Parts: sequence; C-alpha cells; structure tokens
Amino acid sequence: MTTRVPRTALIILTIVVVLGAGIFFAVSQLIRQAEPYVRGENCRITTPDGTLELDIEQSQVASTIAAVASRRKLPERALEIAYITAIQESKLSNIPYGDRDSVGVFQQRPSQGWGTVEQLMDPVYATRKFFAALEKVEGYLDMPLHDAAQEVQRSADGGAYADHRAMAIILAGAFGGRVPKAVHCWYPPAEKPVKTTLDKARTELARALGAAARKDSWLVATWYVTHAQKYGLHQISYQGVKWTAESGYDGWQQDESGKDAPMAVA
Repeated sequence: MTTRVPRTALIILTIVVVLGAGIFFAVSQLIRQAEPYVRGENCRITTPDGTLELDIEQSQVASTIAAVASRRKLPERALEIAYITAIQESKLSNIPYGDRDSVGVFQQRPSQGWGTVEQLMDPVYATRKFFAALEKVEGYLDMPLHDAAQEVQRSADGGAYADHRAMAIILAGAFGGRVPKAVHCWYPPAEKPVKTTLDKARTELARALGAAARKDSWLVATWYVTHAQKYGLHQISYQGVKWTAESGYDGWQQDESGKDAPMAVA
C-alpha cells in the first residue's frame, strides 16, 4: 500500500527548503562580506628562513629602510644591521618620543647631532643618517650584527640587539627583494573610497630609492604592496603574478595577463 503525502505537507516542505537555502545563502554572503573586517589589517612576510607578521606601518618602515639601503648599494648584511636596530629601538615604528630626546624609527637624538625632530621623524632621512654612520664603522660587515649596531647607537644595553637577529634575516631577504613574493598585505575596505594617487607613491618611492634606480624589482613591488592602502593602489603585477587589494589576504596570485611582464601598478 502506497502512502500519499498530503499536498499541503509538500508545499510546506518546499517552502522550508527554499527558506533554508535562502537563509544559508544570505548567511554565507554576510560571512564573506565580514571576512575582511574580521581579519583586520596586517602584512605577512614569508621566506625560507621563516614567517612572521607585521602591521602595515611597520611594513612600510621596513620597505623604506630596504629602499634606502638599495640606493646606497649596501649589501644585505647592512640591511640586517639596520633591522635589528630598528626592531630594538622602536619595534619598526616611527614614534615621536623615547628616552630623553630620542625620536623616530632608530630613536636618534637631536641633541646628539642626528638632525632636527622633524627630520628624524622622516624614516627616509633617519635611515640615511643611520647608514651613513654605519658605513663609517671600520669592518662593520665582518662584525656580529649586534656589535655593528652598537657601534652606531651606543646603547646602554647593546647586547639586546642580538635578540632580533632571526627576525632581521627574514626581513632583509623579503624587503630587500632577494626572495620573490615574500610580502603580502591585507586590510578591510575603507569607509570612504581612497583616491588613487600613484604619482605621489612614485615620488615617495623615488625619494627613498633614488630617481635613477631600477623600478622593476621585488624590492619595488614589495614597497608598493606595503604602501597600497596609503596611496589607494588596487593592484601590483610583476613577473607573472599579481597582488590585489581586494584579495590581499590570499597573497600573490597567477597573473593571466602575461608571463614575466614589466611591473604594473594601478
């Protein structure tokens, strides 16, 4: 004997299924839309030496230090020395205060002849001053990193710089451009659209890197990624891969527009 399901029950069941599917779709959409806000904003740095995360300001400072080092044609070891110093002194942040009259990324003191407060609060200027002092240290490339840093900084506890060696090696490989696709950043959409100011970004990059420097390297691509939020940049493409602000968390993805194409920033 076959039991027939009442027509009313079938209608109710159909309504429940449709409503359930609709609710599931709506919830999925809400989760997807909320995801960028839940993740917040950060940058991930990945090299064969390890992985770490920095906030976007720290990453901008790190990329600026690397650009200045490149402009001065300094080896990666000099960059590592700069990083262990900046990590210890300011946690790679451009802070307007410190011990006595120290300010900025490297906590340099105006009273000790490093420059004015305004100058030292400019990471490009502060980094130039740091490297200029480092290059005067005889044999600094053959010293332990922390000893070279101490020769420049004359800190009360120079041994503390050594604690940051592993992190500095990761940063130097990534921001210095030796390791491709090493840095990607993500952040939620701005409440108000940010105007793309590519010309300003190029001007600031040239100030750190030099106007005559090559503009097609992983150092440059990384600089643009870390500054994308500030200048409203949406996409950076280089060597067959691309990073987009919309899906920044996913990192560098295959770029179907052309393999090994020149760098494109938009």
